[in-house]
Amino acid sequence: VMAGMLEHWRLALHQMHRFANQPVRCNGERYWDFLRLWHDITEGLRRAVAEYGASWDGVGVDTWGVDFGLLDERRPLLGNPVHYRDGRTHGVMKSTFERCSQPEIFASTGVQFMELNTLYQLMAMQQQSSPQLKMARTLLLMPDLLHYALSGICSAEYTIASTTQMLNANACDWDRDLLERLNLPARIL
Repeated sequence: VMAGMLEHWRLALHQMHRFANQPVRCNGERYWDFLRLWHDITEGLRRAVAEYGASWDGVGVDTWGVDFGLLDERRPLLGNPVHYRDGRTHGVMKSTFERCSQPEIFASTGVQFMELNTLYQLMAMQQQSSPQLKMARTLLLMPDLLHYALSGICSAEYTIASTTQMLNANACDWDRDLLERLNLPARIL
């Protein structure tokens, strides 16, 4: 957690709290340790308040793209977000391309093809008949999930959404046609 402020017309950054971001393995899957991260983020914010007071202009979150948390209709987190280094997406791209071709996906999204992309994580959940995917009402990418935890506001920030391979780069909106062809729930975006 860094505190940033203008000092003599220059941005100055001050470290408030440094902590590890280690994935956790459980039952053969790799997860983000979301509650540990939340604890450390709030500790850093407490230190910033102690050092600089509670009057801030804003809070920003920067994380790795592609990973997400799913919320139900009451908006609690349905489970710990799965980490992009988890193996659940192995082989999923091939089955996805059988339903929508690689050139079609690239023409719409312009995103590099990697098994860890959000699109393939959701396809893996669909192929595994994930109860979380069926119960989900909202998908928030990791920085948006942390913003939600801090503010209570659910939103999808455009630049992080562009990492998912589900955003139509030409329309600057979710590619609902692609999601429909892949039988993925666009209602959660």
